[in-house]
Amino acid sequence: MPNLNEVIRSTPKAELHIHVEGSLEPRMMFDLARRNGVPLPYGSVEEVRRAYSFGNLQEFLDLYYEGMNVLRTEEDFLDLADAYLRRAAADNVVHVEMFFDPQAHTGRGVPLSTLMDGLERAIARSRERGVSVSLILCFLRHLTEGEAFETLEAAEPWRDRLLGVGLDSSEVGHPPSKFARVFDAARDMGLRLVAHAGEEGPPEYVWEALDILGAERIDHGNRALEDDALVARLRDDRIPLTVCPLSNLELRVVDDLAAHPIKRMLDLGLVATVNSDDPAYFGGYINDNFHRVAEAVGLSPEDIQTLAKNSLDASFMVPEVGGGQGVVRNR
Repeated sequence: MPNLNEVIRSTPKAELHIHVEGSLEPRMMFDLARRNGVPLPYGSVEEVRRAYSFGNLQEFLDLYYEGMNVLRTEEDFLDLADAYLRRAAADNVVHVEMFFDPQAHTGRGVPLSTLMDGLERAIARSRERGVSVSLILCFLRHLTEGEAFETLEAAEPWRDRLLGVGLDSSEVGHPPSKFARVFDAARDMGLRLVAHAGEEGPPEYVWEALDILGAERIDHGNRALEDDALVARLRDDRIPLTVCPLSNLELRVVDDLAAHPIKRMLDLGLVATVNSDDPAYFGGYINDNFHRVAEAVGLSPEDIQTLAKNSLDASFMVPEVGGGQGVVRNR
């Protein structure tokens, strides 16, 4: 598919669903473990890669949290984010709205300032390369709303560095409504609101994310297609879905990439976008996701351009020419 491949390569796009911790490649994991004196339960990079076989979201999360234990210093977070952002730029990503999980670090003794300063240094480098970046702080939904409030309060000194808040981690059994008050507080702070919903959780979780949390974008959203009224709501209100094909395959959200719903989403008039989620764990960055899902479901060059345009339209920031900060977009 040379024509399609060239369209994927050359089309500017935004990435709206990327967990920076999920870009921790096995080689970097070993390098940081050595640098920080952190023991790993693996003997080689190849052994780590063999462990990347997941039956569901929780199996992935167990390894994900174990891997990030090597992240200890400001330099670690700088190196992690800088490596991802260089890779994104090579894929013609012009704007990134990057998720990060502060509770996964502060809970093991890493100060929030260490995390924020490292990420900000990487973002400054990215802007010099012409790619605008903003940060979305995610709450871990398997923890309590009270702990989410503590995290939001702790992040207040960095309010000017944050674009929004999100909700991630184990979905089933942790409905969005569990975090209604902390999302209200984030809205009052002027932060934008997104939430993971409808990956493994039911369509009701997507409704809750919209109507209780006030989410402006839905991360994943695959299972929304099971509810015709919900599909109509998403279409009529132009609520974007940040879809992650290779993640869906690796976590068994779909059994075969040929069964992925991205084409159906477009046919239904939904504002679907393609993203990489946790690319080091799921076998591909954003253009890899475009290539493989396009081949599997038969996307056309026009479909690729629509998905890329959707990503720019769904972003909360308008990138400045020359890699500036950009300005917040009011949807």
